[in-house]
Amino acid sequence: MTRHEEIIAIARKHGRVNVVQLASRFDVSPQTIRKDLNDLCEQRLLTRVHGGAIIASGIQNLAYEARRSIAEAEKRTIGVAAAALIPNSSSLFINIGTTTEEVANALKDHSDLLVITNNLHVAAMLYPHPRIDVVVAGGAVRRADGGVVGTHAIDLINQFRVDHAVIGVSAIDPDGALLDFDLEEVRVAQAIIANARAVLLVADSSKFDRSAPARIGYLREIDVLITDRLPSEQWRSLCAREEVKVIECGPASEPA
Repeated sequence: MTRHEEIIAIARKHGRVNVVQLASRFDVSPQTIRKDLNDLCEQRLLTRVHGGAIIASGIQNLAYEARRSIAEAEKRTIGVAAAALIPNSSSLFINIGTTTEEVANALKDHSDLLVITNNLHVAAMLYPHPRIDVVVAGGAVRRADGGVVGTHAIDLINQFRVDHAVIGVSAIDPDGALLDFDLEEVRVAQAIIANARAVLLVADSSKFDRSAPARIGYLREIDVLITDRLPSEQWRSLCAREEVKVIECGPASEPA
């Protein structure tokens, strides 16, 4: 297996590859790895992100376990920062996503919360806690990621008007469009946004480098964006124009 083939295999397994780790694994310089990644990106097999690359995907999402492994430390920090914005004695939606699951994990010490979710992982994390009430949206459960989607889930969400919504997305387009892969999941996310007084978007910086075909909405519908870092001043200007508060909380990453 060539080095390029092995890099692709690692990326497919874990969702992301890191320049420093690959340089150590293959005993070559980081510059050599960056050239490898650039070559693979030119072939549209990978997409460059800060410190490495992710599997290129424009029409189909990565597997759940691969998504979990992308930016794990950043997602954990984002989860803590988002949970800090949720006061006790409040109600909230939490949708499908590995980053929203980190928010749920950071909410375990909260009290008197009502959490409505279409994410079985979120429900499993929070229901054992006696001071957190959990309502799970009904409908078909996706085996791939434990998400509940469909008209029954939307109908339940439309019965509530909550204080906060915590949502994740698969990609954020340069024009501010919030994107995902599954149309049914998109419709649930749209219902969540429509029925929350304040919307918190949690997204690690890799989401700014990805693409997906289905549009949930636009940044202007979000109140707060919590991310590890904005990739450029252009994104900062866009958030300012759309009156979106930005919280950057991620640890320092390796140079691209």
